[in-house]
Amino acid sequence: MSEQVHIQPYLRLSGLEPLVIRPEMNFVNIGERTNVTGSKKFARLIRENKFEEALSVARQQVESGAQVIDINMDDALLDGVQAMTNFINLVQSEPDIAKIPIMVDSSKFEIIEAGLKCVQGKCIVNSISMKEGEAKFIEQAIICQSYGAAVIVMAFDEVGQADTEDRKVEICHRAYKILTEQVGFDGQDIIFDPNIFAVATGLEEHNNYGNDFINATR
Repeated sequence: MSEQVHIQPYLRLSGLEPLVIRPEMNFVNIGERTNVTGSKKFARLIRENKFEEALSVARQQVESGAQVIDINMDDALLDGVQAMTNFINLVQSEPDIAKIPIMVDSSKFEIIEAGLKCVQGKCIVNSISMKEGEAKFIEQAIICQSYGAAVIVMAFDEVGQADTEDRKVEICHRAYKILTEQVGFDGQDIIFDPNIFAVATGLEEHNNYGNDFINATR
């Protein structure tokens, strides 16, 4: 009788090659230069419809050690759905770039879904939240799950962004229960963003922002 193999519940991502996020890893390098808000060069190339040239930005990030590549097309001058579709399709045709997982990043879910339709392997969605209520959150989570994606969940609900430790923990706990108990997500496929607010602003009401973020993350 063969011995049963126990698979550790780690976050497992993939492009053409697997990436397993283990507890002993210090941090994961996310390449954000393929984000129109993170690179003037990349934004210019995308606006000028020079997608082939824009691939060089992605390639440089991989060569520089990025373990995941973040792709964002949130620009008022762009058709975000078309730009995301075009660029990810090109990325997938380049094995030296497509070997690492993709983070499909947008504040507009229709752009995220466009990216999900093109990605091979297991990606990360950045992000979903409960700011439009539980029903919309569940609807978007089901779509992400149907494509096999992991999700980043913002600490944001119907009231607004969580700005205290208690609110951050409360929202993340609520989201986790919904995703695991109602949607059927594996816990390891959920990544929380508990919101970091500005610190050292000189305003007394902001004095605890840093502590609240660190404590909530713990």
